[in-house]
Amino acid sequence: MSNKNIGIKDVAVAAGVSVTTVSHVLNEVSYARISPETRDKVRTVAEQLGYGPNRLAQALRTQRTGMLGLVSEDIATTPHAGRIILGADEAAKARGYSLMIINTPGSASLESRQADVQALLERRVDGILYATMYHRNVELPANLGSVPSVLVDSVATGGNITAVIPDEEGGARAAVGALLEAGHSRVGFINNTDDVPATRQRLQAFRATLTEAGLDGNAAPVESEVSEVQGGYEAARRILSRKDRPTGLFCYNDRMAMGAYRAAAELGLTIPADLSVVGFDDQELIAANLHPGLTTVALPHYEMGAWATEHLIDAVEGKTDLTLMALHPTILSCPLVRRDSITAPRQ
Repeated sequence: MSNKNIGIKDVAVAAGVSVTTVSHVLNEVSYARISPETRDKVRTVAEQLGYGPNRLAQALRTQRTGMLGLVSEDIATTPHAGRIILGADEAAKARGYSLMIINTPGSASLESRQADVQALLERRVDGILYATMYHRNVELPANLGSVPSVLVDSVATGGNITAVIPDEEGGARAAVGALLEAGHSRVGFINNTDDVPATRQRLQAFRATLTEAGLDGNAAPVESEVSEVQGGYEAARRILSRKDRPTGLFCYNDRMAMGAYRAAAELGLTIPADLSVVGFDDQELIAANLHPGLTTVALPHYEMGAWATEHLIDAVEGKTDLTLMALHPTILSCPLVRRDSITAPRQ
């Protein structure tokens, strides 16, 4: 917290440097030739004295407000993807910026979402993050391009805005690979019915990984339902009632895996002795609390939020050109989180 009785001259005297040097350091003037040691000393002294740069003066000089906007499609009202906001907020604070969040329903009209973006622009944000609750293609408000902007967990239908998305294929390969490594040769997949990138890419990766392992990926059993607990239960009941039922099951997400646990129990199957299960998402309220704990693939929500914010700030400060990055979305890895739901199949 800044001390109103401490001025820039006090910092200069205590640090043994000029007022100009203090100003250049605290205002991060890029062209100033100041050694790293002196910069560290000035920042340390300023912090000890409780002195901070004048944000209003900074805004007048740089024409920046130090505020970033985040349009959140349902993220702010659900624990599932909330780590996007956490990653964005912590990255912003680390660079001296503040985050202003507007939550908008994913089902909101284009006009409504444009009004949300306009509300941020009227508050003179320096840049905007546009984040969706799940990976999808999104039609964007035209006014989003008024300031530097980055998409999080989504890709523009026009493909002309920098975006960061999860590696759906790589995550699915890791999930199926974990079952294959445990020795499973009969592997099934319960998939989502929504026409979104994850549905298509995870199915493609499921089949390709099996085929590359010498199995018939195209013949492997696949059942699709709504990607909720009940949908997972219904799909798992069908796939586990087959005469050649799989001994390993890959689930589109952790909610469907929860339904699969219930279906397995009703059919007298024990996890993982009779059925190994792997999910996707690593939802904290589900994966770690199922019994046994669910091996799953983590979506990089925090990492996507932080990555998008870092690059947005770089663009605001003129350190990078987002138009060059808009040609292809940046893909962040989805690591496997091992728990106790996978073991070798019974002989």
